[in-house]
Amino acid sequence: METDARVGVDVGGTFTDVVVADADGLTMLKVPSTPDAPDRGVLDGLDAAGEDADLAPAAVDFFAHGTTVATNALLEREWAETALLTTAGFRDAVEIGRQTRPDLYDLRAEKPSPVVPRDRRFEVPERLDRRGEVLEPLDEDAAREVAHAVADAEVESVAICFLFAFEDDTHERRMAEILEAEGVDCERSLSCDVLPEIREYERTLATSINAALKPVMNRYLGRLEEGVADAGVPAPVQVMQSNGGVASAETARERPVNTLLSGPAAGVRGAAHVAGAAGFDDVLTMDMGGTSCDVSLVRDGDPVVSTEGQVGDYPVNVPMVDVHTIGAGGGSIAWVDEGGSLRVGPRSAGADPGPICYGRGGTDPTVTDAHLLLGRIDPGAFFEGSADESTVREAVRERLAEPLDLTVSEAAQGVLDVANANMERALRVVSVERGHDPRDFSLVAYGGAGPLHAAELAAELDVPRVVVPRSAGVLSALGLLISDVVYEDGVSAVRPWAAVDPDGLTERFESLAADHRGRLAEEGYPPERRRFERAVDLRYRGQSFDLRVPLPDGALDDEALATVADRFHERHERRYGHASPDEPVELVTVRLRSRGVVDPPALSVAEGGTTDPTPRTTRGASFEGEHYETPVYDRSTLAAGAGVDGPAVIEGVESTAVVPPGARASVDDLGNVVIEP
Repeated sequence: METDARVGVDVGGTFTDVVVADADGLTMLKVPSTPDAPDRGVLDGLDAAGEDADLAPAAVDFFAHGTTVATNALLEREWAETALLTTAGFRDAVEIGRQTRPDLYDLRAEKPSPVVPRDRRFEVPERLDRRGEVLEPLDEDAAREVAHAVADAEVESVAICFLFAFEDDTHERRMAEILEAEGVDCERSLSCDVLPEIREYERTLATSINAALKPVMNRYLGRLEEGVADAGVPAPVQVMQSNGGVASAETARERPVNTLLSGPAAGVRGAAHVAGAAGFDDVLTMDMGGTSCDVSLVRDGDPVVSTEGQVGDYPVNVPMVDVHTIGAGGGSIAWVDEGGSLRVGPRSAGADPGPICYGRGGTDPTVTDAHLLLGRIDPGAFFEGSADESTVREAVRERLAEPLDLTVSEAAQGVLDVANANMERALRVVSVERGHDPRDFSLVAYGGAGPLHAAELAAELDVPRVVVPRSAGVLSALGLLISDVVYEDGVSAVRPWAAVDPDGLTERFESLAADHRGRLAEEGYPPERRRFERAVDLRYRGQSFDLRVPLPDGALDDEALATVADRFHERHERRYGHASPDEPVELVTVRLRSRGVVDPPALSVAEGGTTDPTPRTTRGASFEGEHYETPVYDRSTLAAGAGVDGPAVIEGVESTAVVPPGARASVDDLGNVVIEP
């Protein structure tokens, strides 16, 4: 008998993860990814769900997808040929950028190449002032000449970004009409739609990226929607956005720049949900795979969302879950630099050939190889044809131990120490540097390698506990099923806060809310399932940075605005250690975040196993230079309530958790392993 089913599919570099939620509970599975055509891997996942979970395609009433298509296109610069139309005199703003350099003292440092080369950047005579008043009308004759030049350039997409268009979008929209009237057949992205906010470089860059990615996402989502429909799935395709909410495929086509952190955002949402169900609303999340480690922070059950993200070489100021990524994964290569120092990453052995212990031709020692030599993992349990330990030992001796005048075990421990130091710094970036005390949080570790390092990192940061979810290997796919539909927009309006009229501010919010209500209605969310969150970005006059402050519920009046100002001073002191309540405050941007609330699938109670587990085996393992005969447990044998004292290794199907000496691990009612360092 067919029942309604919800399906989440997240595409990773090695595997495509699938989670099916139906009346029988949750079913989780993996299939190989198909990098040359990611949509094929998604369809393979649907086929596998049909076989393993007895999923009937016609029963799927919700289908959500996490994708790296936009991210990979940006990182690999495999985007569409794009033109940029901008206000006369500002043709080079997107190339000049900011004075910030990757290395302050490197006189030869190079800025990233612009998304749109100079010969495809066109100037249009027009000009608004900072309040949106017309200083120079749009020269429509010149605009038509520009349209013909764009047609001759044979581009696939056009970005339109005029000065101060966030105050008045008339000129940008008229330019788009002229392009259409002159027969310019290509995609169009307007800054007033993509990012109607101050800071010309960031706004122009985001609009250019959106335009360059639009044809790429159009083609991909077109194939995916067609394939999903042909498979018999009636549900429309939903796509995870960088802000931690899903939206329609149509929205993702129009705003591909909003999907650049699609996969990591889904993982953070999944981590927040699992941790919340276990009773922990304030958590640090850590997703460590083969190539990188993504860390983030969740406060009061919600991921922290920022508009100061960066993807590759480019700052992207659209709303994103505040994820900090470093090149520290299981495949990260360890090496000795010219100064004789041990380094780990960012270069990775990847999945092919991978670490030496995989036995697939790898020759460079990696983090995974160090774990093998220290007894933390048994790759023979996961891979056929794994390399002999002696092969790994000899490579570490030759590449690391002898150049550093260390024993092999000391070199392997050094590799883990360096990797942990890198990840500890990353966790401090999203916690301490954001004004949060790690001691107030739990650490949720997932991905194949995260649980190997989490307990030691928690001890260094004084984090009281580590949560290793039962669904650690497919947490991003699970996150897709519990994420609300989210639409988020901001419009800049730089004004003295004291001069802001409550009625005028209400009108700005209502204008945004009207658009969001229409979108949520189209998605099928009735009024009782809609939530609206109002916020403003404020700063002290003269500052170049701002802070987001939520608005109180209810009608806005002078008292409410005074409350917002007080909140700003409090947040400024918490973030930067000082505040100036007597200094004038400026409004920078008005923001509205709207949700279509979903009913997340229930996490089932762990069943099976025993509360008095017996080790599957024991093996020698080293911790901080000390050797221990360490019990190794099969995770499937640990029932809710089971406890394990460190040192211990807990091996699961998709990940291995390490319990260091002095720590204790227990299993909660949902099957999560909770480690107290």
